[in-house]
Amino acid sequence: MSETAVTHYFRHRDNGASVFRIAPENRLRRVELVEIAFVNVKNGNIRPHGGAELTQEDHAAIAAWLSERRAELAQRDCEDALRLADALNATAHWVQSRATETEAEAVTDRLLYAMQDLREALVRRRAEAIAKAQD
Repeated sequence: MSETAVTHYFRHRDNGASVFRIAPENRLRRVELVEIAFVNVKNGNIRPHGGAELTQEDHAAIAAWLSERRAELAQRDCEDALRLADALNATAHWVQSRATETEAEAVTDRLLYAMQDLREALVRRRAEAIAKAQD
């Protein structure tokens, strides 16, 4: 086990995490996880599990985890967008150099619609930023 005392464990789920309090080792030297709450990452809602009473330490640990998790997810979103740019470059190279007519035709509409949707979203976002900067 690590040298720092970890007091809470967060089991990641689709839209948040189940929060467990780590009970100290008992006489059998087993670590026990006691589920105390569920936290929603999007809205920050904390729902106690069962009849669990959340302490100030629990709330502080959840708030710290929530802040770190939101930053981690935001970073992943940005990395996903950058990987998408790489994938588009690789796809352009594939279409130009190796794709057969049948393969290119199979992906053309789907790619064009997706790229147009992305383009519209990016142009709208840039226009909003320019308008906001001019105000």
